[in-house]
Amino acid sequence: MTISIKLPKEEKEQIINSVKNYFEEERSETIGDLGAEQIIDFMMKELGPYIYNKAISDARALVNEKMNQMDDELYMFEKPIQNRRR
Repeated sequence: MTISIKLPKEEKEQIINSVKNYFEEERSETIGDLGAEQIIDFMMKELGPYIYNKAISDARALVNEKMNQMDDELYMFEKPIQNRRR
């Protein structure tokens, strides 16, 4: 299954500006909107699956932790059963 992430126009424009600023400040290079957008698209394609899988793994761990907590709490509600035979 291929996961394609589509960003809203406003968010992509913010990221484009961030990439352009990064190149200007950190590398003393000037790139245009198209170059920044191509870098973003490439990084999303290459890194996206790893980040997505990590997020799924983190969510799974959180859900498992919460389920274990709920399981522990449910044990607290159990009533003791006494042996009625005498």
